[in-house]
Amino acid sequence: MEMPLRNVRPNIVQSIRAFRVPELQEAAQGLGHHFLYANLANAQTKQDVLDLIGQQFILPTHGGKNFDALYDSMTDPVHKSGPQPGFIAVLEHIPANVKFDKEAREQLLDIFRDTADYWGDRKIPFRCFYSFL
Repeated sequence: MEMPLRNVRPNIVQSIRAFRVPELQEAAQGLGHHFLYANLANAQTKQDVLDLIGQQFILPTHGGKNFDALYDSMTDPVHKSGPQPGFIAVLEHIPANVKFDKEAREQLLDIFRDTADYWGDRKIPFRCFYSFL
């Protein structure tokens, strides 16, 4: 089996670039990792982005309140639920508009960088791939 992630660090947030979503999903399955996918093409605002991530990642309802709650719902409760094999997350079509500006996009990606660090500290791979609309 080809390993499309062989050159990708285990705890990173990066542009999806040369990867395709089905390849990443297949890689997650092959590695036995959780695959988290959110298509944000219909989002316009920060709340839209949070709501869609919460719904599509199937996070607890409090995960969509703000960026801190998103981070909390992706780390501690999951860690406390038992051993985790690893994660591949995809944030596709992050909006780039007046209501979700560069600062908001960076804050969102920072949450995922912090999440990658959290899991990295626990020696659990967390790779996040993203694209902008």
